[in-house]
Amino acid sequence: MRLCSINELKEHDILARDVMADNYNVFLYKNTILNKKYIEKLKELGIPYVYIQDNIPEEEVAVLKKEIEEKSRSKVKEIILKHTYNSGSELQEISKTADNIIVNILEEEEVIENIYDIKERSADVYTHSISICVLATLVALKLGLDKERVHDIGVGCLLHDLGLRYMMIEYADQDIETLSKKELVEYKKHPVYGYTALKNENWLSKKSKEIILCHHEKIDGSGYPLHATEISIDTKIVSVCDTFDEMICGIGRKRMKIYEAVEYLKSFKNILFDGRIVDALLEFTAVYPSGSVVVTNEGFVAVVIKQNKHFPERPIIQITRDKFGNPVEEDNIIDLVKVNNIFIDSVLE
Repeated sequence: MRLCSINELKEHDILARDVMADNYNVFLYKNTILNKKYIEKLKELGIPYVYIQDNIPEEEVAVLKKEIEEKSRSKVKEIILKHTYNSGSELQEISKTADNIIVNILEEEEVIENIYDIKERSADVYTHSISICVLATLVALKLGLDKERVHDIGVGCLLHDLGLRYMMIEYADQDIETLSKKELVEYKKHPVYGYTALKNENWLSKKSKEIILCHHEKIDGSGYPLHATEISIDTKIVSVCDTFDEMICGIGRKRMKIYEAVEYLKSFKNILFDGRIVDALLEFTAVYPSGSVVVTNEGFVAVVIKQNKHFPERPIIQITRDKFGNPVEEDNIIDLVKVNNIFIDSVLE
């Protein structure tokens, strides 16, 4: 238990003591899981500090160190913003950024064996590009692709949405299918715009160029802009990773939860997406990231505190409320790999 300033509170913090209003009535009870509404109300009431629990051993495992991710994003943004449609040579430095990301991933122990906390978030195209570079690199490594192909995939990922720079259409956190017919046609041209800007650049490989042009293609021919069915495994990898990250950060789609994006990929495995690639991605993606507040099939409310290697759908959880909504006092930690009759039924906002 620790004393925490109201301004330092975060969603999913859990109260360690009751919070009382000025009239001594309890406003929030011990073990309440805080959300934005509760935090704002505490501020309105002028309560400066509350006690929160700090004994939940949450473990968040990230593929790429935060400082490397932020530095890479800044570099990619700087390079792309300098780019002009008539010259793509200034983008060559992107190649170094891709290699830096790949090297940092490979430096992590058991990089292919871990399960990673990939969380839904708001993101711009630069963060999105870094994210799918990371995801696609891991998938490519899992599938045993050689170093040169992993590099080409990384570069293609960092440049895949270059064509969005040439559009004035709003695509953040909305389903592009809700756009007007004219806007939708224009939006679906962005892979062509990006490819056209770079097709004559000798420093960029053929595979990277294909990724830029074809990252929205699907194996059944329903993608765009070419409606192609014969695409390389390199591009198929980026297509799966791009779709997944678009869903969790709201690029051309309504933002959704990790488990919803996972179910989407499972539903369209071997229909829209190469099944081997979907399986490889989901092997290291935590369906319920650490810190998620979940409800079990028995009605218990719990916090995900740790992932189980090789079992992304069966994390370790700590029960915070029983099936009647009463706070649970003791440290009731359950390893879902070891308990077969309990599973996660839903996720709380």
